[in-house]
Amino acid sequence: MECGHPKNSVAATAECPISLDLFTDPVTLSTGQTYDRPSIEKWLADGNLTCPVTMQRLTDTTLIPNHTLRHLIHRWLLADPGVNCRHKPVQSAGDSDAGFSLLALKQKLQSSNTSRADKLDCLEKVRVLSVESDIGRACLIELGFFPLLLQLLFQYSVVVDSALAEAMLDCVLSLSASAQLDSLDMLKEHARLTSLELLLDQGNTKTKTSLCHLLKVIAASSATRELCLVVGESRRVLQAIVSLLHDKSSIRASEAAVRAISGMCSLEPNRSHAIRGGVVDGLVSHLSSRNPRTAAPALATLELLLTLEAGKKALVEHSDAIKVLVKMLFRISTADHEGSEHALGSLLAVCCESEKARSEAMDAGVMTQLLLLLQSQCSSMAKAKARDLLKLMKSLWLEETKSYEIDDSFHTPGTATIQRI
Repeated sequence: MECGHPKNSVAATAECPISLDLFTDPVTLSTGQTYDRPSIEKWLADGNLTCPVTMQRLTDTTLIPNHTLRHLIHRWLLADPGVNCRHKPVQSAGDSDAGFSLLALKQKLQSSNTSRADKLDCLEKVRVLSVESDIGRACLIELGFFPLLLQLLFQYSVVVDSALAEAMLDCVLSLSASAQLDSLDMLKEHARLTSLELLLDQGNTKTKTSLCHLLKVIAASSATRELCLVVGESRRVLQAIVSLLHDKSSIRASEAAVRAISGMCSLEPNRSHAIRGGVVDGLVSHLSSRNPRTAAPALATLELLLTLEAGKKALVEHSDAIKVLVKMLFRISTADHEGSEHALGSLLAVCCESEKARSEAMDAGVMTQLLLLLQSQCSSMAKAKARDLLKLMKSLWLEETKSYEIDDSFHTPGTATIQRI
């Protein structure tokens, strides 16, 4: 597998001699042998100081990118027959898969005559190439696989088979980091948006989870800002996300829903739609689950929604919301200062205007949580917000404790803090 010999068959050199998989990043050693970068780096990291093929001792372990081979593989993937993503690319003339190229792969996916099993096989090959080979991923993008997969996934008035939908979404998400995301604008079309809504409503948990990841991609890109606003107006999309937020049976789906709605609510026009769609209740439900890993983005989104009066009203009307926020103050403070800041910000937003909220916060033990927070290693911003909330709650707290003499030596550490504020 020596570099510098383009007359050799590209297919013969398309596999790394260590992994036996298609090259993703071909590099050449001082011995002239070419390997896939991840494979040879692991070989060297394990303490091996020889060339795996020639077994020559290496005095120089510099890895030189093999641009010639990369270019040849790129051309071969686009046009040469015999692609079989993970295994040997070239097959015998009598093999039924001979002549299978990326172009043929695309044609098979487009054809209505292709069986379900063959389409799943094609999609697996696309997934492997998109994940394991930057060369393969570039070829897939160049050949238009990203918009093609979107067209197949979001068909007019058709709910795609669940296995096919899962496979297509895996490929779409793998390609999204490198693709031109304006292809997603096809979802502005009513029929395709309806297809998205149907998948979110009727798809299985894995499909719904993947769709939430796609919504996050849409929300994160300036190229799809208008699409994010269109999706944010969809009552059915919001209903599906809220349902996942309430779902305690699938942590991954619930967490994906948090990230999706968090991204969507980064655009101000989407916030009022989210509130009307029940997102405040959904976020509170998610936060009430045991130690959610997405507590910080959920709290950040909740604080954003509380900048609107409708958001504050929805939170105050929720029977457990204040109690949940009080529990969040110190539960995540040591591991996630940002989460505590958002919990404090949310409590400040509602307690400033609602006596009911202040009373519920007192009943939930907010004073103890605030005192513990002030003595912790939380951020300066969290401490500043905690002091503001203490000042707000001080008069109510004093009323409840007026029968007791407030003394530093008698009360718990931190009581003096309230006296000083």
